[in-house]
Amino acid sequence: MTSEATPYTDTKSGADTAGEGPSWGALVVVMVGTFMTVLDYFIANVAIPAIQSDLRASAAQAQLVIVGYGVAFTAGLITGGRIGDLFGRRRMFALGLLLFAVASAACGLAPNADLLVAARVVQGAAASLMVPQVLGIIGTVYTGPSRVAAFNVYGMVVGLAGVFGQLIGGVLITVDIGGLDWRSIFLINVPVSVVALLFVSRIPESKNADGTRLDLPGAVLVTTALALLVTALVEGREQGWPLWSWASLVVSVVLAALSARHLRKREREGRGPLISLELFRSRVFSVGLAATVTYFLAMGSFFFLLALYLQQGRGLSPLESGLLFLALGAGYFGASLMSGKLAERMGRRLVASGPLVLPAGYVLTGVAVTVNGTDGNVLWLVPSLLVAGMGMGMTTGPLTGLVLSGAAPEHAASSSGAVNTAQEGGAAIGVAVAGTVFFPALGGAALAADYPHAFTVSLIPLVVFCCAAAVMVRLIPALTAD
Repeated sequence: MTSEATPYTDTKSGADTAGEGPSWGALVVVMVGTFMTVLDYFIANVAIPAIQSDLRASAAQAQLVIVGYGVAFTAGLITGGRIGDLFGRRRMFALGLLLFAVASAACGLAPNADLLVAARVVQGAAASLMVPQVLGIIGTVYTGPSRVAAFNVYGMVVGLAGVFGQLIGGVLITVDIGGLDWRSIFLINVPVSVVALLFVSRIPESKNADGTRLDLPGAVLVTTALALLVTALVEGREQGWPLWSWASLVVSVVLAALSARHLRKREREGRGPLISLELFRSRVFSVGLAATVTYFLAMGSFFFLLALYLQQGRGLSPLESGLLFLALGAGYFGASLMSGKLAERMGRRLVASGPLVLPAGYVLTGVAVTVNGTDGNVLWLVPSLLVAGMGMGMTTGPLTGLVLSGAAPEHAASSSGAVNTAQEGGAAIGVAVAGTVFFPALGGAALAADYPHAFTVSLIPLVVFCCAAAVMVRLIPALTAD
């Protein structure tokens, strides 16, 4: 077990420092938490029609079931990471897991739409406390090849949770366990969380014992700025970019500038800012973080576009379209399993290759959609989705590990919060960009025959984002002297 008395001698497990290698039990526990939080980002989409019918929810309330979780999750990640650095990453992971279980139970038992929305916001906040600790724990418990392997597992779990969210939701609702209908997608989190809590002691405790306090003004500024940004991008696109969405974007930029000024002042005074600006002085971290945002612009939005094409353009049910997502997941899973061995041979070239394989899959998918339209055999999409999944699997875990290698160990959870924010924020912005291209291309009539064209055109910015991410990653090897 690690010590909490020193600033950073506590960052490895006792087994690792003894030369026996780290325990993989810790990784299993934190991956359970990771899978649930990412899964709940996607799985609720499938249940919206059933929720509206059962709770008589309005369209606005239905949107808030999705957006409430996403905004609370994304906005709280940086603050959650700093809390873990100060008060203990295992302790905060366990607290977040407990709150997530309670909030999931509240979601599953909600008697009306308003209480469901409130419970989803709490669930997202709990996830924002739990998730940053995961990468922080991986970065402090594992070293060398073990750390590379752990980051690859993390990337695989994140991707599979996103890819299979729709399928798992469709299966749970179709099977209708105990007559619970949509409620089962939330209630299933409760026993899984309880089991994970029973084994949380397998995680070595670690924290940055520098004696500073939580930067509450910084937390308010950063969290508010992120909340306004994500809300404006997600809801603004959904509602046709009303005036309030543009005002929110402007205010978020102003708050971001005030946040940066506050953090610089706090750091000059040695009072422990919410996130240390030292992190961004490492060009490995800063350039890698920019590459992460750019990559997730292309990755997260593809799920959104593919689901629209399959369900609204082809008329597939959530379960049927979820089954087609298996091809994407198979490519992701296979590439993730291979990425550890490939990393030993290719090094950083692997991380740069992934964002180039991904657009190849996108282009092939676009060709398949154009040729087949809405009447051809949908199975022709399988080969291209396999290629796209391989590109995602080659990139997500290795890129995450590369970015965090540029962060000082004592800022493990804070840097993880920044990386998680880059991932979730990039995905949210990507959906907004994709929607801005997709819906005008679809036209006001929104005929099924128009979906192939709109889908294919919307892939163009995604391909550009992938190529830009590959260029950024290629810059990083020359920066490792930082």
